[in-house]
Amino acid sequence: MESFIEWGYLGLFLSSFLAATIVPLSSELVLSVLIIKGYDFGFTLFIATIGNWAGGLSSYYIGRLGKWSTLERYFKVKKDKIYKFKIKIDKWGSVLAFFSWLPIFGDPIAVSLGFFRTNYILFAIWMLLGKIFRYIVWAIITYWGLSFFDF
Repeated sequence: MESFIEWGYLGLFLSSFLAATIVPLSSELVLSVLIIKGYDFGFTLFIATIGNWAGGLSSYYIGRLGKWSTLERYFKVKKDKIYKFKIKIDKWGSVLAFFSWLPIFGDPIAVSLGFFRTNYILFAIWMLLGKIFRYIVWAIITYWGLSFFDF
């Protein structure tokens, strides 16, 4: 984590990107430290959001590589069960991408939406909105936490 912080904006981008993939990593700590160190607030939020969004898009494309036959053969999931899940995905569609910022559940959402080939443009827009929401809320929490200390 220290290396990401030492690399500044590049470290923030990389940690944000990796945090949106299947790599278990949290970019919030890097974001908070950079805010505390006085890095430009708006640019810091922008870099974190774009990095996390790009990582989420890569998860979507990993899902697009998936095949029904692979799930059936290696994971012993029947096609009718997958199809029932697809009906639920189709009902909510790309809007589910907004929730790809959620810890633990976010990455599987992005991969699933790619697997079921939801509309890429709508997916990307909804996911970007979710990522913006995530980092704005985290920045507010960071500033709120800072208010308890006298710097």
